[in-house]
Amino acid sequence: MATIGDVVLIYCEEQPAFFARIEDISADRKPHWYQVKLLVLQIPLTEVVWILREEYINGETFTMNERRMRMEEVGQLRASEGKRLPPENDLRKKDDPVNHKVISIFDRKRN
Repeated sequence: MATIGDVVLIYCEEQPAFFARIEDISADRKPHWYQVKLLVLQIPLTEVVWILREEYINGETFTMNERRMRMEEVGQLRASEGKRLPPENDLRKKDDPVNHKVISIFDRKRN
């Protein structure tokens, strides 16, 4: 079941429509219904509150304004099992001096 903090993909008429993050889930005054606050991940960011049953939060199809809608939890991103960079100490030879030049963006001359 998708829960607070999860990213979900919202489908409209079986077409992916937008991503959202679940900000809050609280009981509605109607039994077995929940107020689900979603942060819609688009520009501009928008918060919406949908009143849904648990089955709909779990991915079952529901209708909204006579359109078929569905919420699907996006799987967690897994860290790559591939090659990892060695620690910074291993990248330099021990005999190499460290010669780094720092350029401040604040000291740049303005045209």
